[in-house]
Amino acid sequence: MRWLSSIGEAFYNAWIPEKRYLAYLSGLRMTLLISLFAVMIGILIGILIAVTRVSARHSKSPLVHFLDQFARLYVTVIRGTPMIVQILIIYNLVFTSPNTNPVVVGAVCCGINSGAYVAEIIRAGIESIPIGQMEAGRSLGLSYRTTMTSIILPQAIRNILPALGNEFISLIKETSVISIIAVNDLTKMAGYVGSRTWDVIPPYVIAALFYLAMTLGLSKALGAVEKYLAKGQRK
Repeated sequence: MRWLSSIGEAFYNAWIPEKRYLAYLSGLRMTLLISLFAVMIGILIGILIAVTRVSARHSKSPLVHFLDQFARLYVTVIRGTPMIVQILIIYNLVFTSPNTNPVVVGAVCCGINSGAYVAEIIRAGIESIPIGQMEAGRSLGLSYRTTMTSIILPQAIRNILPALGNEFISLIKETSVISIIAVNDLTKMAGYVGSRTWDVIPPYVIAALFYLAMTLGLSKALGAVEKYLAKGQRK
């Protein structure tokens, strides 16, 4: 039982002395803030990119087709390169000031990455809606923009909610790489505690449990939303 006592002591040292639990809570707060704003940025970028790519199929405007090519390039580059490399490039290219808000840095970096994946998810959702829905809206005198925002997108979002949920769960976990640019997120603070205790395993296990709790909680919440929407659709 000596080994069990040693494990308990290691986790105690990683949590209690010097109020080290406050370091995890501080990192958790930073991770949640970054994840929240990154999701908002990702959704905004994703909708703009997806609508641009779909609109290009129904438009003869040179501007729309130029934007479509830019959107394709954005999605290809972001999905084809590692997130950690993107973060290093964005941080050193844009956020070079030492006074930059770490939440802004993390949210922008993660949001830009997530936007490419959200865009493809939303585009697939839009294309899953029968073309007759668009034609019906236009025949009623609605503009293309109004038809898209009022008829097509609400149905598409309902169809792609599970895929969006999986992307947001992945995003919460991927925010951990933000620690490489000195953002004091949960992973960074776990490393800090490990440097104080000279034993990095317990702090990282504690951080992993926090991530697990967040992802399980979000999964449950998304499941409840899906059931609610399904119930409303049956009515």
